[in-house]
Amino acid sequence: MPPAPIHQDPLAYLLGLEGVALLRAFAGEHGQAFTQARLAEVRSLLDRADEIGPGVDVDPISVRDGYDGWSATYDAEGNSCFPLRDELLTPLLDRLLTGRVLDAACGSGAVTRQLVDRGHDVVGVDGSPGMLGLARRAVPEATLLEGDLAALPLPDADVDHVTCTLALSHVTDLRPFFAEAARVMRPGGHLITLDVRGYYPRSPLFPLVKRTPDGRVGYMPGGSHETSDYLRAALPHGFVVRACEEFFASPYAPRPDAEPAPLTPGPPDIWELATWVPDAAAAADAGRSQVVAWDFELRPDV
Repeated sequence: MPPAPIHQDPLAYLLGLEGVALLRAFAGEHGQAFTQARLAEVRSLLDRADEIGPGVDVDPISVRDGYDGWSATYDAEGNSCFPLRDELLTPLLDRLLTGRVLDAACGSGAVTRQLVDRGHDVVGVDGSPGMLGLARRAVPEATLLEGDLAALPLPDADVDHVTCTLALSHVTDLRPFFAEAARVMRPGGHLITLDVRGYYPRSPLFPLVKRTPDGRVGYMPGGSHETSDYLRAALPHGFVVRACEEFFASPYAPRPDAEPAPLTPGPPDIWELATWVPDAAAAADAGRSQVVAWDFELRPDV
């Protein structure tokens, strides 16, 4: 069944942040003053519902269309995930023996560039022609192909290692990718994956709203994968875990009220919305796993 439109209401998001913060207070992380401040803020938000604006329905778009549209600004946005990616990824890449590497979902070529600079022969695969255009300019030394994570355009046992970063949140089932990675790898090689953990606590869904090249605004369906999801996908294909690292949000520190950012018309922008409830947002996010990186080795005896 194809993805359906989703309804996103900015007030619902703000009240959701307050709710997560209040649940953590109820568990004992915060005291009476914090709880009373959150409840007062909830009342204020309800009073300002007209100012915050109504919810909207958002239609699904393909990952290809979403990234083709995003490619116009992708490397210039200052994405907060990039420093987290590199902090976790650098030591894993440094341990790879030099060889032929597939950078799956290579995007604009940032990790492809890091692999080439370490002396690897690199082939990058991505489903977005727009992102591949960026990668070709950034890493002319690499071989770059259009393709899908579930049907990689490479022969069996073609590469020594595989990397895949900031892409698996766009697939709901990890198993096809891990099967393909095992197929194209040589025994003894390493599969390094890294991805965000999603922004909606307790939800397995991770919609990302973007604009397509023809101006449509929609969401790319995706998922937030649990630790067990990775293991169920990897272990049947002969992968063993060599490392697992996570990056966690900072502990809670009170954040004073500030003038909230004006809200952009259209689907809610969660970063703009967070400025309306900075203390609740900090409490809801505190200590949460934001990025997870895995190093799997493909056993030689499989």
